[in-house]
Amino acid sequence: MNKEELIDLRQRMRHSAAHVMADVVKDLHPEAKLAIGPPTEDGFYYDFHKETPFSDADLKKIEKQMRRVINKKLPFVCAEYSREEMLEMNKDEPLKLEIISGIPEDEIITTYTHGSFEDLCAGPHVDSTGDIIAFKLLNVAGAYWRGDESNVMLQRIYGTAWESKEALDEHLNKLEEARKRDHRTLGNDLDLFSIHEEIGPGLILWHPKGSRVRNIFEDYWKEQHYSRGYDLIYTPNIGRANLWETSGHLDFFRENMFSASENDGQEYFLKPMNCPFHIMYYKSSLRSYRDLPMKVGELGTVYRHERGGTLHGMLRVRGFTQDDAHIFCRPDQIKAEVNSVLDLTFDLLGAFGFADFTVNLSTRPEKAVGSDEQWELAENSLKDTLEDRGISFDIEQGGGAFYGPKIDVNIKDAIGRSWQCTTVQFDFNLPERFGLKYIGEDGGQYQPYMVHRALFGSLERFMGILIEHYAGAFPLWLAPVQVVLIPVADRHIDYANVVCDRLRRSNLRVEVDSSSDRMNRKIRTAQINKIPYMFIVGDREIEQETVSVRRRSGEDLGSMQMEDIMETILTESSSHAI
Repeated sequence: MNKEELIDLRQRMRHSAAHVMADVVKDLHPEAKLAIGPPTEDGFYYDFHKETPFSDADLKKIEKQMRRVINKKLPFVCAEYSREEMLEMNKDEPLKLEIISGIPEDEIITTYTHGSFEDLCAGPHVDSTGDIIAFKLLNVAGAYWRGDESNVMLQRIYGTAWESKEALDEHLNKLEEARKRDHRTLGNDLDLFSIHEEIGPGLILWHPKGSRVRNIFEDYWKEQHYSRGYDLIYTPNIGRANLWETSGHLDFFRENMFSASENDGQEYFLKPMNCPFHIMYYKSSLRSYRDLPMKVGELGTVYRHERGGTLHGMLRVRGFTQDDAHIFCRPDQIKAEVNSVLDLTFDLLGAFGFADFTVNLSTRPEKAVGSDEQWELAENSLKDTLEDRGISFDIEQGGGAFYGPKIDVNIKDAIGRSWQCTTVQFDFNLPERFGLKYIGEDGGQYQPYMVHRALFGSLERFMGILIEHYAGAFPLWLAPVQVVLIPVADRHIDYANVVCDRLRRSNLRVEVDSSSDRMNRKIRTAQINKIPYMFIVGDREIEQETVSVRRRSGEDLGSMQMEDIMETILTESSSHAI
């Protein structure tokens, strides 16, 4: 079985498992109303409207009964009905009636039946329930009907299904590992960040230790950009309505924008994107072909009104800082600039421990601005650059924005999960809207090409990914605390402080555990906090002017001279070792 066939089998199996689950739920809970039950990338779910919540005991009963239905090897049978017949069949299912009302008049309406259960469905399915080889129900979560917060809240039962017990077990092990790595739990345990209802959902409060990590990769980001010819700027968090009218955001993005205030008869909005401000910097002076490419970058905080149901820790928020940059260039510079962005992307992400990438190229959608010539040049520039570098990529036909094609770079973390990260996006729209020009070599005026790019995506999202990738155990160069000094007794605290000061003068991030806990408890606490190095100091260490060194892994390096261990740590930290 090839990859495509396996993907198809999994989709059909999971869709079929969702139907079996709906069948069982209706049998065990006749009062529940059916919504939809699609397959997902690695499982399936079905949404139900039910007043009382499903319990863990309910899920166990549902799963047990599903196995009985599966073992009956009931065939899945497709049937066609008229609209009137479907309305009558679903007269007691209000959510199904809503779905039916949205189906075009000339579209054939189909159902799939197994046993006595029949559900509105376009398919496809496996041949029989017996073809659902290995499955497991996972959990219940809330979900608004059709993803709209103004609609009724439904109960969504999640499950997963695979072609073998071995594949199922592998997936369940992966889920358990992902649970252990959840950045929300680790963020709390390691005192990195928090979210408060008093502040607002989707708004991150960075704690001192989380801020240290952020500062480290901000500084590294700046260093890399300055060395590659970028100019970094700062821009306001709000802008007048006319700015967002010109950019088109008020026409196409207003529902996702926060209104800031109204002053002097002018409405101001919190910025959802940095682009218009970088454009205004471009327009602040007359530009020549000699000025291009112009690379303008910013760590700019933006605000977007994401729906409450989509918010997820640091991964989906309402206020976030983009590692944003815009490149204004001539047509003949496009390929070189895309190459330059990819060089920076792989170097930057590689420094943070990501070496496995997948790439997508999204092309012109049906509705688009810009000429055929512009799109052809931009798409070919992106495609040729990827091919010249020997990078394999998937093409998402019509997946580009209305204003230009794009490259998406996805990273794989330590347990094989894929995260969309870097985006390189062409834009024909904003240069035209804002009337951007440069003086060509012939003295004529020309419109520059504009490239949007964000490498981390956002600092918040990237931080969440890093926490999960490393399971909170950051490499030495990123760790918020690199060394903890552990005095054996109170009389050793003064020496610990002397050592601490010496390490700090070398720009190492160091703390002294001066608590009243016993030494073994202090060591355990340091391991729980995932601190890379522990320096234990007692009478012998004071007498010999040494420290006893342990790694968070439990490895005991024994007694070491300060010069030796400092050299080791400084070398490891400066090398960005993973």
